[in-house]
Amino acid sequence: MKFVAVTSCPTGIAHTYMAAEALEQIGRAGGHEVVVETQGSIGTDAIDQSVIDAADGVIFAADLEVKGRERFAGKPTIDVGVKRAVHEPQKVLDEAIAAVESGVVTAAATSSSSGGSGPATKVDPNASTLSRVRQWLMTGVSYMIPFVAAGGILIALSFMLSQLAWGGADGAIEVTAVDAAGVLASFDPTSLQHWCVVLLKTGQLAFGFLVPVLSGFIAYAIADRPGLVPGFVGGAAAGFVGAGFLGGLVTGFAAGFLALWISRWRVPKGVRGVMPVVVIPLLSSLGIGILMLVVLGRPIAALMDGLGTWLSSLSGGSIVLLGILLGAMMGFDLGGPINKVAYTFAVTGLATEGLASDAAQYKIMAAVMAAGMVAPLAMALATTVRKGLFTEIERENGKAAWLLGASFISEGAIPFAAADPWRVIVSSVVGSAATGGLVMAFGSTLVAPHGGIWVLPLIGSWLGFLAAVVIGTLITAAVVILLKTLRDRSAVRTQDVAAEGALVTA
Repeated sequence: MKFVAVTSCPTGIAHTYMAAEALEQIGRAGGHEVVVETQGSIGTDAIDQSVIDAADGVIFAADLEVKGRERFAGKPTIDVGVKRAVHEPQKVLDEAIAAVESGVVTAAATSSSSGGSGPATKVDPNASTLSRVRQWLMTGVSYMIPFVAAGGILIALSFMLSQLAWGGADGAIEVTAVDAAGVLASFDPTSLQHWCVVLLKTGQLAFGFLVPVLSGFIAYAIADRPGLVPGFVGGAAAGFVGAGFLGGLVTGFAAGFLALWISRWRVPKGVRGVMPVVVIPLLSSLGIGILMLVVLGRPIAALMDGLGTWLSSLSGGSIVLLGILLGAMMGFDLGGPINKVAYTFAVTGLATEGLASDAAQYKIMAAVMAAGMVAPLAMALATTVRKGLFTEIERENGKAAWLLGASFISEGAIPFAAADPWRVIVSSVVGSAATGGLVMAFGSTLVAPHGGIWVLPLIGSWLGFLAAVVIGTLITAAVVILLKTLRDRSAVRTQDVAAEGALVTA
């Protein structure tokens, strides 16, 4: 059979493309043709309409509303979450085959109401409250991450070059003390110092959008377009009062529900036309502004200040324990909500941390990135050392996992966790936790929010960082090999016992 599929996930990064690869591979293995359209963070790789017309069925493996859904109208369709396509591609394909054989065209397949302009998330109305909250939160995080990556790496490059421009380790302090307006007014393209100022200012501007974007798109996920204005205003207010990331979370949810409530008011026909452009943004922005500037802003800011003071006071065993905890979180669900909580905790700290070279937040960022690299690297190593313990598809995934792990893409280990959840997750948590603790113990620091080994020049105590990654990778690979070996021996013993029982019976 011929199938077309659409994959998308809230962040539009890893799961989108892993689901596509899984569906294509399982289709080829079964003698079917599966052409996938990925609707990810870098855009949509659209399928030609002639290919859609020739298809027997459609697979939507998406956690977001499918863009251009009407293109697939009239085809037998199944609609599943993107994680099912990653974890259970064979079952998803079997369901698609059954849908084609039944010939039933679902209402969802012919719906064209979304057209790519609907809410940012696809929330099942029957889903649990916790699931919907996770989807709203992940929407905000997905839009925030590009700002974090761009701004953080630009700032890190500025700090790195400033050591050359000012001739010393205090270059990062020097570049921040320069009058940026004066430099830009008399910019000298031959001056490395001036370029450092431009990089720093550009990165700071990008970082300045971090909390407003997080807040705005959480509100957007809840209330669609009416949530954007109060969400961004609330995020800006959170930054103004010093409430930071936590304030942005509060205003995002508050703005979304307030805008949703106002948008459902029953108003006279003459007022309906101005509701989306005047009434909703005016009233919701006013409400969120009062909430953050007058009511909640100061308490949340005090909490954030307390957190910063606590982090700065950590040393010795305390900071190593924090590294172990964050490392375990990074290795637990491999790009899922717990992993993203640890990562977001690290990157938002970069936006507010001082410039001390041994600042706690820089150590936290190093520990989080190192721990996030371990699982895919370990799976790649394990498939190389003990090929017989893994399937052919897993061995192929292992080759790609080398690059994914080196680039700090934890999701590279998901195909292995999907095939053997508890053994892979236990191994990942153990090795990642060890790496997080070791990075803290070695005192490694990082001022860039992403990049893996490609930002090695931006890592303080980089030898310790690499040593922690290697040790964690070896631990995870050893544990997963041991657990899988014990599994296979147990299976052999079970077969032997069954055979002996059959002989006795005979």
